[in-house]
Amino acid sequence: MNSKCDNGIWVFAEQRDGVIHETVFELLAKAQDLKTHCQESVTAVLLGSSVHALADTLIARGADQVIVAEDAALGTYSARPYQQALTQLVKEYRPSILLYGATSIGRDLAPRMMISLRTGLTADAIDLGFDEEGEFYQTTPGYGGKIHAHIVIREKRPQMATVHEQMFQPLAPDVARSGEIIKAAVTVTPDAQYECMSKNARSGSDAGADRARVLVSGGRGVKTQAQIEQMQELARLLGGQVCGSRPLIESGLLPHSVQIGQSGLTVKPELMINLAVSGAAQYKVGMQGAEYIISVNRDRSAAIFDYSDCGAVADFTSLVPALIAEIKKRSV
Repeated sequence: MNSKCDNGIWVFAEQRDGVIHETVFELLAKAQDLKTHCQESVTAVLLGSSVHALADTLIARGADQVIVAEDAALGTYSARPYQQALTQLVKEYRPSILLYGATSIGRDLAPRMMISLRTGLTADAIDLGFDEEGEFYQTTPGYGGKIHAHIVIREKRPQMATVHEQMFQPLAPDVARSGEIIKAAVTVTPDAQYECMSKNARSGSDAGADRARVLVSGGRGVKTQAQIEQMQELARLLGGQVCGSRPLIESGLLPHSVQIGQSGLTVKPELMINLAVSGAAQYKVGMQGAEYIISVNRDRSAAIFDYSDCGAVADFTSLVPALIAEIKKRSV
């Protein structure tokens, strides 16, 4: 098979305040896997201000090469300066593939790059690979998650995709790895229409839901704030966080930042407890990587039971208080 990625695989190395986003490491690991099919180098592209020290970390986590572009206008993410810088680099080096995490920044920057470069973009991919003809494809859910579509961008380059978080297992850090660091010059203009007034870290029930070891998730059947508080107490006792399916989020009882599914978070907790979640295909996309799944629903035919390790046909409003009481009893 002659794979078609002649000019290398790029990963946009998203960083915020000097901290590399975890999804970057996942994409570098997948890029190394893709490299076995096309024998091209894996390059991390790092934009920012005074971020060159992060290059060694990227090499240790799978990059063969790191392109670093620094400018004061790139210190805090702003769409136009980042678009200018990345467009210049892509036009100079001409990679075949460019991957972004499906984060708030990735979802903002990638469509802008699609316009700048007049190329294609697959949004929210859940897998990447090469087909039998050596064509690079991106897998994405379609028709509300009912099918998985393989998308191929045959003519335009680079082939671009935003990729859901926690789809791939990152490589363990290897400080012995060697790689090339290229300091690239870019010309960017600060965005006069953008000003960062303040930064607020996530806190409370939505802090760290995407990386929590235990998640308690609610669905359409969760109707009241009192029930949310029960979920939060159960999550606290188990050392976890709360989250929800789209219907619960749209009810306003939980913030969008903890929505699980195709249009929200992709999670891989050790334990996932679903309460009154029906189990639509869109939701499954976001939590199917959980190690152990327990689901509670009054409808014995609910789809959620099809991919649960343990299920209870019950009313969660009665079961959860009993479970909380039993945990407290055993903790004494």
